[in-house]
Amino acid sequence: MSAVESRTVEQTMRIQAPPETVWRYFTDPERLARWWGEAEVDARPGGILRVLMHDGPRPVMRGRFTELVPHERIAFTFGWEPTPGAPDIPPGASRVEITLAGDGDATVLTLRHSGLPFRLHDETDTGWRHLLHRLSTTAAHDHHP
Repeated sequence: MSAVESRTVEQTMRIQAPPETVWRYFTDPERLARWWGEAEVDARPGGILRVLMHDGPRPVMRGRFTELVPHERIAFTFGWEPTPGAPDIPPGASRVEITLAGDGDATVLTLRHSGLPFRLHDETDTGWRHLLHRLSTTAAHDHHP
């Protein structure tokens, strides 16, 4: 895919929870299920991240963690298992990078999803906006260490 054909989604959100809490919402399957979908998580480089989405035709996102810096950075490959209604991004075809920066008692989360087919940019951008809002709301109400 050439640079002209691929796009990147970038979003930043302030979450009323410390980075340690937000981190767990990407690495703990029980917490991840609260905002994204039923998950299989092996939080180590090369480990699987597989999420059965809550919404729509219930597509399955499958990727592998490529980088984990506790409470600071998470990177994983991103794609969809072939399912009717799933976006046409095969597993491993795109990459998501999440950075977490402490800001007082909150976290500034920055998401960068690169390698997207041009035609799926807007749908992916909208999807992440919805999911990150759900993550923000859920993590802000988490009072467990």
